[in-house]
Amino acid sequence: MFKKILIANRGEIALRIIRTAKEMGIKTVAVYSTADKHSLHVYFSDEAVCIGPPSPYQSYLNIPNLISAAEITNADAIHPGYGFLSENAYFSSMCIKHGIKFIGPLPNHIIQMGNKISAKKIMKKAGILCLPGSDCFVESSYKEIEKIAEEIGYPIIIKAVFGGGGKGIRSVLDKNGLKYSWEEAKKEALSCFGKKDMYIEKLIIDPRHIEIQIISDQYGRSCHLSERDCSIQRRNQKLVEEAPSPFLTTSLRKKMGEEAVKAAEFIHYEGIGTIEFLVDKDRNFYFMEMNPRIQVEHPITEEITGLDLIQEQIFLACGKRLSGKNYYPKMYSIECRINAEEPSQDFRPFPGQITQMHIPGGKGVRVDTHVYAGYRVPPYYDSMIAKIITTAKSRKETIEKMRRSLDEFVIEGIRTTIPFHREFMQNNDFLKGNYNTNFLEKLHYYNSNC
Repeated sequence: MFKKILIANRGEIALRIIRTAKEMGIKTVAVYSTADKHSLHVYFSDEAVCIGPPSPYQSYLNIPNLISAAEITNADAIHPGYGFLSENAYFSSMCIKHGIKFIGPLPNHIIQMGNKISAKKIMKKAGILCLPGSDCFVESSYKEIEKIAEEIGYPIIIKAVFGGGGKGIRSVLDKNGLKYSWEEAKKEALSCFGKKDMYIEKLIIDPRHIEIQIISDQYGRSCHLSERDCSIQRRNQKLVEEAPSPFLTTSLRKKMGEEAVKAAEFIHYEGIGTIEFLVDKDRNFYFMEMNPRIQVEHPITEEITGLDLIQEQIFLACGKRLSGKNYYPKMYSIECRINAEEPSQDFRPFPGQITQMHIPGGKGVRVDTHVYAGYRVPPYYDSMIAKIITTAKSRKETIEKMRRSLDEFVIEGIRTTIPFHREFMQNNDFLKGNYNTNFLEKLHYYNSNC
């Protein structure tokens, strides 16, 4: 077992990892930028090291500084959390080079799955159904792009080969919108990921976004922990997730879980990851991508299975063998992401100082957060400041618990998505489980005052 883990991240996920590590008797090292000096993950770790100024490139993405911090504190492992360097193969390999265990997948798995074109080719070899699409475009003439789009058939979706978080993506319904969308997606991909490699894929109209949580050991065995429905999104970024999905039948759940396990075992995956699918209205499903890391929405899987996924990551990194048992849900869980944003202004980020804060509680209510009254939300990072998770024996009861908890959740001094979630939890279509990835854009209050 590890003696000391450095957490190469910030905010709620850093605090989340610290809590599990402490319960396992493992010392922790927090890293922080100068903007995060007063974050709770800094206060509650055993040691803390400042790794640079606010800019992520000078701090949380600064690999030499992170490796140095691990070495001077004698950390024998690094947990990358999600985002930042969690899917960076070079960082994973540098940890190995310096004799530090990277609590995550091997570099080759990150490379295979980080490139979406490579990932699709591998999945096709594994016998997993994928959407029709193109190879990678870097420097191509517009005529060539237009030709490929015509061959695939409109509507199509343009995607960045590298990256995630809903960036570098544009939907195109017909050829009239192709050129502008192509240039905008490429520009955004270059800005966010430093690469302008793009590809084209067939667009499914109004799909469900279903991801299967998989867990794999070092000996070639994988199992799944059921699914999460992540279809409630704005600009391809998730706002609400639930498990299990109200859209899946028992047989479809079993089939999708088995396909995800097959995919993980085909590449001899190690650790925690998710296989993500798009599901059309007729319940046909297609591989979309694999995320070789812990997900933001992992708590709802923990709540329906009783497992601690951070603990499982640590055990797997230490060589734990799996039984091969798949998990099927007996409880229901919903997560709402609380962002420092103004929903009435197209979810514009709203950094600033929190003046008052009250966190809800009670049976089946969990809040993961790193903020508190007096904390100043910095403008340099992702706007998520908390996650509220409710769990119960039925979906109806879980939603009622979420409604009550959102009413109790008070954050003053900044704008947040709490009012949006309060209204959303009253939506009749959501209550019936009738929604898809384009659901929010069609609601009257999406751009209204919440």
